Amino acid sequence: MQRFRFNLKALLAAALLCVSAAAGAHRFHMGITEVAYNARTKSTEIVHTYMAHDIEALMLNMYQRQFDLTDPEDQQVFRKYLEERFALKGADGKRLPVRWVGMTIDSQSVTVYQELENAPLAKTVSIRHAILVDFLPDQVNTVNLNDAGKIRSLTFTGNVAEQPTARAVQQHAQ
Repeated sequence: MQRFRFNLKALLAAALLCVSAAAGAHRFHMGITEVAYNARTKSTEIVHTYMAHDIEALMLNMYQRQFDLTDPEDQQVFRKYLEERFALKGADGKRLPVRWVGMTIDSQSVTVYQELENAPLAKTVSIRHAILVDFLPDQVNTVNLNDAGKIRSLTFTGNVAEQPTARAVQQHAQ
């Protein structure tokens, strides 16, 4: 019996340690977006990746219910949220027509696929990226722009929601 109590205490201590380590492991909130021109399709492709539990917590907070992002109706709600907060903009400052391609979900991440059809990355003068910053104050979104092998990263936070692309920076510098 004494041996059982010791093993039970050790098991409980180990479980508490694991739970506290898991809680402390997620101290940052981030999203990664890859924007690249695909010469084969002649379109600019956009791939967003977010932590699944951040998206689930956001949706629960906004709608006070659990969301199943494998359900098309729930995907539509998240799609609306994302499209309101992410945009590629042209020289006139207006949103470019980014098309929703789809999304994949697993236990770790939510990945969204979009494209700017029949358009090079050069048409994008600025990017607006405010996904999750309205919910998570420490959210940091990184956009990696791949323009013909030249890669530039932009960082978006609650204080910086829109930035010019590299091409726009080069044009303004001239």
